Amino acid sequence: MSLQKEINKRKTFGIISHPDAGKTTLTEKLLLFGGAIQEAGAVKSNKIKKGATSDFMEIERQRGISVATSVLAFEYKNYKINILDTPGHKDFAEDTYRTLTAVDSVIVVIDVAKGVEEQTEKLVQVCRMRNIPMLVFINKLDREGKDAFDLLDEVEQKLGLRTCPLSLPIGMGESFQGIYNIWENNIQLFLEEKKQRVSETIKFDNINDESIDEVIGKKAAETLREELELIQEVYPPFNREEYLSGELQPVFFGSALNNFGVRELLDAFIEIAPKPQPKNSDIRLVKPEENDFTGFVFKIHANMDPKHRDRLAFVKIVSGTFKRNENYLLVRDGKKLKFSSPNAFFADKKEIVEESFPGDIVGLHDTGNFRIGDTLTAGEKINFKGIPNFSPEHFRYINNSDPLKAKQLNKGIDQLMDEGVAQLFTMEMNNRKIIGTVGALQYEVIQYRLEHEYGAKCSYEPLSIHKACWIEADEKSEEFKEFARLKQRFLARDKFNQLVFLADSSFTIHMTQEKFPNVKLHFISEFRNADNFEKI
Repeated sequence: MSLQKEINKRKTFGIISHPDAGKTTLTEKLLLFGGAIQEAGAVKSNKIKKGATSDFMEIERQRGISVATSVLAFEYKNYKINILDTPGHKDFAEDTYRTLTAVDSVIVVIDVAKGVEEQTEKLVQVCRMRNIPMLVFINKLDREGKDAFDLLDEVEQKLGLRTCPLSLPIGMGESFQGIYNIWENNIQLFLEEKKQRVSETIKFDNINDESIDEVIGKKAAETLREELELIQEVYPPFNREEYLSGELQPVFFGSALNNFGVRELLDAFIEIAPKPQPKNSDIRLVKPEENDFTGFVFKIHANMDPKHRDRLAFVKIVSGTFKRNENYLLVRDGKKLKFSSPNAFFADKKEIVEESFPGDIVGLHDTGNFRIGDTLTAGEKINFKGIPNFSPEHFRYINNSDPLKAKQLNKGIDQLMDEGVAQLFTMEMNNRKIIGTVGALQYEVIQYRLEHEYGAKCSYEPLSIHKACWIEADEKSEEFKEFARLKQRFLARDKFNQLVFLADSSFTIHMTQEKFPNVKLHFISEFRNADNFEKI
């Protein structure tokens, strides 16, 4: 099959939301439609009925939250669909930001009762900065919640989106009867009292057809007609070009738990969502249809299989065909690497693949060669841009609780930092190690994983730091030498040996910048090509 044909049949997208909006449940149901799994296990009220396919770490099962980004793929109507299910929990935001560099479009899940929540706002902001096409799914319609039009207003105002409803709920909560699918002009109704099974779709050519009154009742039919009229007057018609450029966001309603509205979402999605997109490198724009392979590492996960201590680097393929047992160049250090067992992901299973194409995610077994953000190519020396480290929000000293296990602890910290779970800073003065994280829950995850995966115990010591600032300066200048002398107690190196100033307050940062104007401080490690990210 030609490369172009393979590219055209691929859709790679992420699902983002605030925790508990039903994102993992939606992922499960999409896999169910794709025939990738036989039974969906919803993550519900922090108790797992049947462990959700996309939550494979023990701590996720205990907590009922997703803490690692999962990669799931399935086939549907001759399309190959790659889903990147991201952690909704704000403590894992950095993992999610990085994942958004590997998707071509996004589905935003919103809880009908809670509306737009804090984490959704942050994630949508990242998507808007990158003009990623977004589709909104308003979930949990089988529960009482906000009025559909109030929600559409909230999405427009809080998220700054321009919405275009492609389906509309008929009733809500107790009175929820089903969905009118504007995209396909039909009604889908609940069959049973328990509202678990979905009826066959009933199609209508004309919304004024009197048989609609018989099906859903006169009052509900009148309300539906009024609402559809309002939508035509108030909201713009769907325009695919505007959607693809990130200027228009279609909205669907449904209930993932009850499998309602999910198929409509999926059918519309495969029709409108973008195929794999070109990506900027430091030298040029790389297009998917180029013959030579290029790709980048957006995630590293250690110990995916507890029985085998393995690390997998997740690589998004940008161009060309990736082939098993071919030599590829790791651009950062000029090494040639060959992969005898590259993994593709099919639902919760990994399988070895002979070749993969743009849009696909391959898992490469890694013995410590890769870092997040690395570029792999067939030989060209280019680097893909925009996989940054943000300044952490929390900082703690990490101490070894068992002196006999120092080696295991160091190895564990090293590998977990490679994964991007947190950031490691080593103080210049005394070599003490500091762990910086986006959220406090990360410390628990690190402690848990060090003990259970590496057999090492650690303790933490609080530390009052406001921000980590990466330093850009001429290290030979007198100004820098004076800065380093005055601030030596606050200087550290990150994992890549970049110099970092650990500032104790925003006032300190302000004063330092005034006093040393040529010592530039950045809140992001990749400041040389940071693609607008400093604003976040």
